[in-house]
Amino acid sequence: IRRAAALALGLLSVSNPRMQVMDTLSKLSHDGDVEVSCNAIFSLGLIGAGTNNARAAGMLRQLANYYYKEFNTQLFAVRVAQGILHMGKGLLTLSPYRFDRMLISEVSIAGLLIVMHAMFDIKNTILGKYHYLLYMLATSVSPRLFVAVDEEGNPVGVQARVGQAVDTAGQAGRPKTITGFQTHTTPVILGFDQRAELATEEYTPLSSVLEGFVIVQKNPDYDDKQ
Repeated sequence: IRRAAALALGLLSVSNPRMQVMDTLSKLSHDGDVEVSCNAIFSLGLIGAGTNNARAAGMLRQLANYYYKEFNTQLFAVRVAQGILHMGKGLLTLSPYRFDRMLISEVSIAGLLIVMHAMFDIKNTILGKYHYLLYMLATSVSPRLFVAVDEEGNPVGVQARVGQAVDTAGQAGRPKTITGFQTHTTPVILGFDQRAELATEEYTPLSSVLEGFVIVQKNPDYDDKQ
């Protein structure tokens, strides 16, 4: 159960490094059972996948020093977790959520579950002959960017606000969908619970959700002087 619990915590918070989950996994990573500690270390990388989270990176560096003699078990898991944490230099994610977290990608969740299933017998799979099963994570990788492009696929620099997503369900009028926002020029990076919206009406997006690659069209009625 302890082995499965470490993996379950990682699966529930993929690319979402929450403080409480990190603390729990940090305790499990020092467990006497090799499989429990390896699963916890892997999950530590999973919850910070593609985020470059400084706290998770610090924990993994400490674990690398702690397990420096266990190079075939825990140290191998630490190196894999570090690779997942810094995946794509912070521009990619393993999160299966799509379309402003309203949909779940079946392909993405399948890749995660295959690796999780292999982790139940980590000594004979990931730490043994079948380490290539980690490549299944490639099916879960997606960019955590908002990139605006024109109809021909050329990047367009658009002013966009990025902030914490606000639940507007059931609210009357046109309530604000984000709070604590900052204005950037695309492309911009989106966190797990962040949302983007265009800062001006110069361009019109062809998608209601601004994530990934979004086609935008020039607004013919826009006036720069306004």
